[in-house]
Amino acid sequence: MSIPSFGVGTFRLTGRTAVDSVRNALAVGYRAVDTAQIYGNEADVGRAIAESGVPRSELFLTTKIWTDHYARAKLVPSLRESLDKLRTDHVDLTLIHWPAPGNGEALAEAKALGLTRSIGVSNFNIALTRQAVAAVGPGEIATNQIELSPYLQGRALTAFLREQGIAVTSYMTLAYGKVLKDPVLARIADKHRATVAQVALAWALQLGHAVIPSSTKRENLASNLLARDLALDADDMALIATLDRNGREVDPPGLAPAWD
Repeated sequence: MSIPSFGVGTFRLTGRTAVDSVRNALAVGYRAVDTAQIYGNEADVGRAIAESGVPRSELFLTTKIWTDHYARAKLVPSLRESLDKLRTDHVDLTLIHWPAPGNGEALAEAKALGLTRSIGVSNFNIALTRQAVAAVGPGEIATNQIELSPYLQGRALTAFLREQGIAVTSYMTLAYGKVLKDPVLARIADKHRATVAQVALAWALQLGHAVIPSSTKRENLASNLLARDLALDADDMALIATLDRNGREVDPPGLAPAWD
């Protein structure tokens, strides 16, 4: 199953804010929604989908298993709880949220049971991705969801993932909004009569990455979606390549691996 190139993220959104964000995203045309157990909003996402009226068959739902549930005895039961909250009998993609040893078999079991159509990882470096492939078999890891932005381009890891046939999903593509103030991106945006957010998202899309930006504002959700129609030229891409500065925003101690 291919990973949709454009979805809506829900990190840091809970309650009515999460419901409204997802409902608005679905209303303006999104059909992929990304959540996680640790976000505490799976029930909100489920409610938003139910209220939206969009058929489940049209949606691609992703959730991520939290570290407390990695053990074989816990992963499948925790995923069943997630499905109850999401009001569905399966998700389209389940990810291991942060690296931990010995979780591959339980994830494969969840797929075998039909609870998830595909499986993958998040925040895995090259060495850990190799281990994951060895654990579940080649062709089974659908994506590695990693932090990427114009300030953190991850060329070694993304090249490795492409070689392995593993899709790259970029989160934090706008670097907590920091890239929105970048003068280079602003010039490119002016050139194309686009927004800086659209430029950053189009950059990721043109590299072949999937993106999952979030917003609480309907107009921004709709605007971000227009990045799919923005074609950056070779000069634009070369300029953005110069912005890489290892600008990592997410690096939790005790969870993060040794980044490539």
